[in-house]
Amino acid sequence: MSSLFVALQHILPQHAISRFAGMIASSEQPWLRDRLIRRFVAAYDVDLSESARGIGAFRSFNDFFTRELKPGARPLADADQFILSPADGAVSQVGPVSGGRVIQAKGRDYSVAELLCCGPEEAARFEGGSFITIYLSPRDYHRVHMPAAGRLAATTYVPGDLFSVNTATAAGVDRLFARNERLACQFDGPDGHFASVMVGAMIVAGIEPVWPHRFSGHGSAPVHEDFSDAALDLPTGAEMGRFYLGSTVVLLFEPGMVAWFDDLKAGDPLRMGQAIAKRLVRT
Repeated sequence: MSSLFVALQHILPQHAISRFAGMIASSEQPWLRDRLIRRFVAAYDVDLSESARGIGAFRSFNDFFTRELKPGARPLADADQFILSPADGAVSQVGPVSGGRVIQAKGRDYSVAELLCCGPEEAARFEGGSFITIYLSPRDYHRVHMPAAGRLAATTYVPGDLFSVNTATAAGVDRLFARNERLACQFDGPDGHFASVMVGAMIVAGIEPVWPHRFSGHGSAPVHEDFSDAALDLPTGAEMGRFYLGSTVVLLFEPGMVAWFDDLKAGDPLRMGQAIAKRLVRT
């Protein structure tokens, strides 16, 4: 069944489906909006007790999907000691960056240069460093936060496919995260240089960072933006962006910055703000 699901994704009009889904999800018609929200909550067992708003308070399905949480719903671990999970979700893969490549699934990997849409010199900064891939399921909170403090250096919007990013697709599609539409964000922080890559997926209607930007979804060419003069500093745990439907986050750190917890493994559930690694450089 999983192989059939993967095969169908190769022939479906991914962007047309996603644009149509985005139009429906942005509708503010009460009869459509409320029906979509209630059916989604029931189908995916969404925990609305953490939401700052109830079902009747959302302008659209997109507004519900990117819902904010009640204050204190995601306490942050000690940022002086730890790297924090940037999102709710589950660990897809975690490990070292080796030979300029990152593990996607058993028998499959992809290059850092492809993922970031950058040259070999930039990609080489992460050689010998660390990565983690976090899958956000439909029921999860879909805002993405800073795993560590950092000043935004640059972003690159990369157009691409919109395959699903679930486990079956990750195991069945080569270079999945380096071929799907994504936004690669690079930061300079107290510990060094790191990247947070927001990867879109099937039926994704948008990737939206919190800062002003020039790209729009379903584009035809990469859009690189230099923020080195913007002095945009984001503290650990601050929101950096949000997903409208399917999504994955890939974090990359330079060598000597972090040490993943020994018991962290594929499939482990994560909550935004929990500690996932030790900081090796203290400020």
